[in-house]
Amino acid sequence: MSQLTPLHRPSSTAVGAVAPRPAAPELRNPPADYTYDGSFEGLLTVLFRVYDRRSAPNSIQPEDAVQGGLFAQAVAVATDDALATRTWEGLLRFMPEPARARLYHVFLSEDPERELLIFRYADMALRAGRDISENYADATVRRCQRLAQQLFREKHRMEAFVRFEKAQDGLFHATIEPDFDVLPLIASHFTKRYADQRWLIFDKRRHYGLYYDLTRTDVVTFEGSGATLRRGELSATVLDEREPLFKVLWQAYFDHVNIPERKNLKLHYRHIPRRYWKYLSEKQPRERRFEPINNKRGPNALGE
Repeated sequence: MSQLTPLHRPSSTAVGAVAPRPAAPELRNPPADYTYDGSFEGLLTVLFRVYDRRSAPNSIQPEDAVQGGLFAQAVAVATDDALATRTWEGLLRFMPEPARARLYHVFLSEDPERELLIFRYADMALRAGRDISENYADATVRRCQRLAQQLFREKHRMEAFVRFEKAQDGLFHATIEPDFDVLPLIASHFTKRYADQRWLIFDKRRHYGLYYDLTRTDVVTFEGSGATLRRGELSATVLDEREPLFKVLWQAYFDHVNIPERKNLKLHYRHIPRRYWKYLSEKQPRERRFEPINNKRGPNALGE
């Protein structure tokens, strides 16, 4: 387990003044292709090496997705946590903290061009010597802003639509498969909301999860005995025996508060898109047929 750190979860709320900065180094050497390990710290290390080598990137690709050219030899950049921290802190010398956090959000979006977008944004801010976050005339700024908005939309939906199942050992488990890598952004929400119970949220698409043990939230991966969790499934044999009843009660509640005469499917689909239905108990096939509650009394019941 590796504890979530401020570097993994940069703040997006505090606003800091941009400090004076030195002149931007000229990237006078021939452009190069860079590869890294796919982590955010690895990408920050690449940014440092770009200016250290004075060589702009033709491409920046994760090692496991390299598409090299016929003649070009990629520059493999090993992740250096000290250089990553230095680069991350150094970004505040030419952009405010919310703008810096946006670069991390672009990384979490997993956009195919995220690495070059982050480099271009940082390089433009470095050479401008001022905050460029509202320069929407620039395509890079607009693209970064749009990706950040899409990411936060997915974050809010995950916070609303995650449904937990209780295991026999008291662990509450939920499996998600979001479009973006939002686990680092939802960790704080679930840690505060479910501080009195152990829980695990597993990202089935990215094969890692968040685990809260009543004291802290950690990033976890599974090997060997965790094969079942790696597939994002919990066997019925490890679920709490009351879990099926909770599901039936939850479905019954939604059936009875539903008002058929006020059905608005267009509005419903907009607020709860179909791709999220797999997380919701109320959207699963009913194990018991719905029967309206007969709670209306006739005149004789009132002694009339």
